[in-house]
Amino acid sequence: MNLSFFDQFTSPHLLGIPLILISMLFPTLLLPSPTNRWVTNRLSTLQLWFIHLTTKQLMLPLNKGGHKWALILTSLMLLLLMINLLGLLPYTFTPTTQLSMNMALAFPLWLATLLTGLRNQPTMSLGHLLPEGTPTPLIPALILIETISLLIRPLALGVRLTANLTAGHLLIQLISTATTALLPILPTVSTLTVLILLLLTILEIAVAMIQAYVFVLLLSLYLQENI
Repeated sequence: MNLSFFDQFTSPHLLGIPLILISMLFPTLLLPSPTNRWVTNRLSTLQLWFIHLTTKQLMLPLNKGGHKWALILTSLMLLLLMINLLGLLPYTFTPTTQLSMNMALAFPLWLATLLTGLRNQPTMSLGHLLPEGTPTPLIPALILIETISLLIRPLALGVRLTANLTAGHLLIQLISTATTALLPILPTVSTLTVLILLLLTILEIAVAMIQAYVFVLLLSLYLQENI
């Protein structure tokens, strides 16, 4: 059976049942289960330190009123991070390469931040649509532009995450295919492509971590505008 480069982004099925839900929930098994002790071992200590550091960084742009979102934002950050990193393993599926899933995460949270601002401070939230000191003839055009930029935010969140991860996976597959094809013909060139593949894999690990952080950080910035 001939497979294309984009078949790796197809949701796996078993007996007609989509397995994307399993691939989304599996990373949660890597989190430590609660016990009666504060610290059980070194791995638990490292995980707690990382969660504390992540929460601290995500809460920096927010004032005290936004700290009630800490659990949601930190949980989303850890979920995206583990899904992105586990998707780099061989013969695995990355749910965050699906635009539908990323939009399902981005749109409700963006809408929640928007509705929070309209409920708590409607005047200031609507005031973002018109910068102060705008000339009168430009008011209709600027309101239209700012409204479009506001509505396009969840789409930008989902597309950014999808595009970056998809591009990285495609590059890794292209270079690995070239390495396999060149091995019997040009072993020296094949060795060089293996080095390039190794560097690209390290880069993709960084991209997977950065994109998870950027996704949640932008949500926290949107939240700050509305609280």
